[in-house]
Amino acid sequence: MSLTEAMVIESLKGLIDPNTGKNLVETKSVGSIEIVDNKPNLKIVLGYPAKNFASNLNEMIIKQLSSNEISCGEVEISWKIESHSVQKSLQPMQNIKNVIAVASGKGGVGKSTTAVNLALALSAEGSNVGILDADIYGPSQPRMLGLKGQPDSQDGKSLEPMENYNIQAMSIGFLIDEETPMIWRGPMVTQALEQLLSDTQWKNLDYLIIDLPPGTGDVQLTLAQKIPVSGAVIVTTPQDIALLDARKGLKMFEKVEVPVLGIVENMSLHICSKCGNEESIFGEGGGTSLASESNVDLLGKLPLDISIREQTDTGKPSVVYEPDGRLAEIYSEIARKAAGKLAAQSKDYSSKFPKIVIDNN
Repeated sequence: MSLTEAMVIESLKGLIDPNTGKNLVETKSVGSIEIVDNKPNLKIVLGYPAKNFASNLNEMIIKQLSSNEISCGEVEISWKIESHSVQKSLQPMQNIKNVIAVASGKGGVGKSTTAVNLALALSAEGSNVGILDADIYGPSQPRMLGLKGQPDSQDGKSLEPMENYNIQAMSIGFLIDEETPMIWRGPMVTQALEQLLSDTQWKNLDYLIIDLPPGTGDVQLTLAQKIPVSGAVIVTTPQDIALLDARKGLKMFEKVEVPVLGIVENMSLHICSKCGNEESIFGEGGGTSLASESNVDLLGKLPLDISIREQTDTGKPSVVYEPDGRLAEIYSEIARKAAGKLAAQSKDYSSKFPKIVIDNN
């Protein structure tokens, strides 16, 4: 029986991409199918970076086709990251395709650590990434990224982002002494955030991760109203108190029409380094139940591990400190799922249409 393109497409509909939750046909990731000697040569173009996932996806495709008695030819996997829709009153920023906000309802849940490892993981997967430290009162990204000094200014008006580990970064922490307290009122803080974002010469970013301060106050509202955000990631712990505040963060993003890409449950399990005993210090199942009741995805769970704290304190977060370790693997899975969920959303087509200019002459 001669193999047809329709038969290959029908078979691929049965393969669910774990990073998008949809099949490759549904996400329009099947670039081309060429039948050679009754075997399909495939070109798959994903909407999210997948450098460390491509070989797994290749095997999944071969297995799926084989289950329908189709012998697979060559499979070429690449990715193309597009700009996605933002709040209705805004348009994506120049040189930044997608802005992802990392938020938490309360402090102390590991939001900044998650944000920096998320940025590093997206970069390791093959995309251009920046991080904006929006926690004006408590900037932590300079130390976490091992960056010191002040940013340059080529024109005296804008700032060049600081760079390390292939990540572009900007923070108020680069502009003040580390021990200087920021005694600012709300309007000053929101103005500083806007300037840090718009006055930085970001260079062709696929993703800008914004590390938000905890809570649902002025900075978060400014972000939602004035900054084009494609999606948000909520960080929580399994503890009931943290989950209460995480719900507030979810509701806030819903009200301002920013889609929540998923939830990250931090400190989900403690494993004793001496005896190996596993204990749910902060409770268990909280992130799963919150994701279920809010109809969003649980992107991943991270253990309460001393090495995560030690590595960020020394300026080498887990993803770069031990790139082949289990922690880096978990962060990579979270990053791919967040980017995958974003890729499955509607794209921004404003740049495709010509601007209409009315000439009165």
